[in-house]
Amino acid sequence: MSVPKISIPSLEALKDYVGQPLGPSEWTTIDQDRIAGFADVTGDHQWIHVDVERASRESPWKATIAHGYLTLAMTPDLLGQILSIEGWKTAVNTGLDRLRFSTPVPAGSRVRMKAEIKDTRDLPAGGVRVTFAVRFEVEGAPKPALLANVNYVYFP
Repeated sequence: MSVPKISIPSLEALKDYVGQPLGPSEWTTIDQDRIAGFADVTGDHQWIHVDVERASRESPWKATIAHGYLTLAMTPDLLGQILSIEGWKTAVNTGLDRLRFSTPVPAGSRVRMKAEIKDTRDLPAGGVRVTFAVRFEVEGAPKPALLANVNYVYFP
């Protein structure tokens, strides 16, 4: 069960939430259809992701696994489950720092995200740059699937 969504009342208030845990999000199943769809969109059809029969025979996990970037691409959706920020008109993802894929996500697994606001920086014209430390957990796995610092800029 997830914790209630945190609602931040303004861009100016973001700094008051630095260091506060956010989440977890709801559990989301990463099924083979989602993995195959991501492969189609990105052109990454490596057998470890899309060939169920071969992966069951040859992969160390005996199943296909999600692309690491598929897990990462879930960040905006899952962040929206655990956090709302008022007072912005446009938000832009401006990059990542320290991205790590620590544990594979086998097809059929459930993942959820926890986050923390690591830092904020005021920008001209009222914008704010926010760094979120995100952590994707795989249900039942001892280590996270993904750790990263994700940077967004919010414009009023």
